[in-house]
Amino acid sequence: MAGPLHGLRVVELAGIGPAPFAAMLLADLGADVVRVDRPGPGSPLSVDPARDLLNRGKRSVVADLKTPAGVDLVLTLAARADVLIEGWRPGVAERLGVGPDPVLARNPLLVYGRMTGWGQDGPLAHTAGHDIGYLALSGALHPIGRAGGPPQVPVNLLGDFAGGSLYLVVGVLAALRSGRGQVVDAAVVDGAAHLTTLLHGLLAAGAWRDERGVNLLDTGAPQYDVYRTADGGHMAVGALEPAFFAEFVRLLGVSDGPDLRADIATAFAGRTREEWVKVFAGSDACVAPVLSLREATRDPHLVARGTFVDRDGVVQPAPAPRFSATPASLGRPPALPGADAGDVLAEWEA
Repeated sequence: MAGPLHGLRVVELAGIGPAPFAAMLLADLGADVVRVDRPGPGSPLSVDPARDLLNRGKRSVVADLKTPAGVDLVLTLAARADVLIEGWRPGVAERLGVGPDPVLARNPLLVYGRMTGWGQDGPLAHTAGHDIGYLALSGALHPIGRAGGPPQVPVNLLGDFAGGSLYLVVGVLAALRSGRGQVVDAAVVDGAAHLTTLLHGLLAAGAWRDERGVNLLDTGAPQYDVYRTADGGHMAVGALEPAFFAEFVRLLGVSDGPDLRADIATAFAGRTREEWVKVFAGSDACVAPVLSLREATRDPHLVARGTFVDRDGVVQPAPAPRFSATPASLGRPPALPGADAGDVLAEWEA
């Protein structure tokens, strides 16, 4: 199965952070993604290339962009591609000779996707940063946590991947739909701010307080929270609607009252997580066990849907979303740097 993006050619200038995930998502959906790696060892934070799942489905060539030959290779690939993605600081691609001007001169219809934390302009554009800082400045970090406590760090899923990678992919696909060659400036800080649109609407309507842990969706409500079980596990509760809440308190064995949060916590602490899973199984109480990464791969619902797949002994999320007419499938395993140098140019001649 080729996937909905079959035939799309993407050049990815290798880097770290959300750009590789964006390129992986395009590859998952069927695009032919060629990663241009730098010669020599990778980043000190790099994992074994054969286990770097952000590079699955891609092919790799190596180019030294400090040499004319390396720059020419990138420009040659870009001339035959539909999309180029880079995730460097503003100005780096221009200094290396592979910025938007020379690339679009070679291929005026190409979409040039740029992924940064702070954006291509603005006072912070050229300063270093990481996911947590982009979330902090955008307002997205402040609501996450409990009343009286500090903001909690949501790994780097909310900033790098939700506010960064996914917005880059949306921007690239929208630009392709426009039929015009152009530059897409995707910044994590912009995407993270955009993700708070609902909260800004609630704030304007007087339905949200600009405080942490006092609102309906931020642990301010006892029926939307996480509770510890007898064995040290946790159950997540999201029984917001009246019918679901009634089902929840009935099965939990508590009644709605002034001490509801304490009553819920006491009840959950009386049984193990698996015992509570059986209690709420098949109900509309909106209760689910909090599973670890490894546990999630064995959950019966996710197993039935094929949400995770095993490729060469590495269990990993399957491509998402799903398509009825052009289903995506897991592509080639992560490419070793330079492994495809002999094939890519020849195949991209057409």
